[in-house]
Amino acid sequence: MVHAFIVHTLRSCGRSGDEAPPCRVLYSRVFSPERSEGGGGGRDPEKERLAQKERILAVARQVDSSCKLHLQAAGKPSWEPLALPPEDPAPLQDAPSGAFRLPPGDPFPVAEGELTVLWLAVHSVAFALVCGPQENLLLAEGTLRSVARSLLDHLRLLGSGSDVLLKAERTEVVLGRFLPHGQLLFLNDQFVTGMEREVAAALGK
Repeated sequence: MVHAFIVHTLRSCGRSGDEAPPCRVLYSRVFSPERSEGGGGGRDPEKERLAQKERILAVARQVDSSCKLHLQAAGKPSWEPLALPPEDPAPLQDAPSGAFRLPPGDPFPVAEGELTVLWLAVHSVAFALVCGPQENLLLAEGTLRSVARSLLDHLRLLGSGSDVLLKAERTEVVLGRFLPHGQLLFLNDQFVTGMEREVAAALGK
């Protein structure tokens, strides 16, 4: 199954000559259970929450580094700021994307072994799926793009740089349709169109 879904800003969107703002997690959701790092029960909920936050941020930083390398290879000085509604009706068509592997247990203490992170960068925001070793990565990539496309309508630019708001309740609706309980669905164009209509109806559009 999919272990986690993350949306975060990108440090590499800073202007030339300015110090880039820190990578900031806008939304995260962990689907699969994790082992106790201490090997026993009685975990402190607050300590576990903070540890989970650090694990998510560690992945976001790795995604950010991958995005930055892609940006440099493309000869671009910075990401375009995210402006919505987007002028391009299909901003994901040529959006940078990539994948990398996480060593077993680092940073997630899961029993599945090596995890794969798929990422998609749209302007100054990155979307990422952390997938288990048995997942179909082509299917996961299609799901990531579908989720990102639906969420783009709900991202709002509040100011310059990376000051972006993502409404959690809307994100939960989108994930509930495209990635129920972390399970990948086999998607075709007709199915995706139907799901997007369901999402729009659920959000009262």
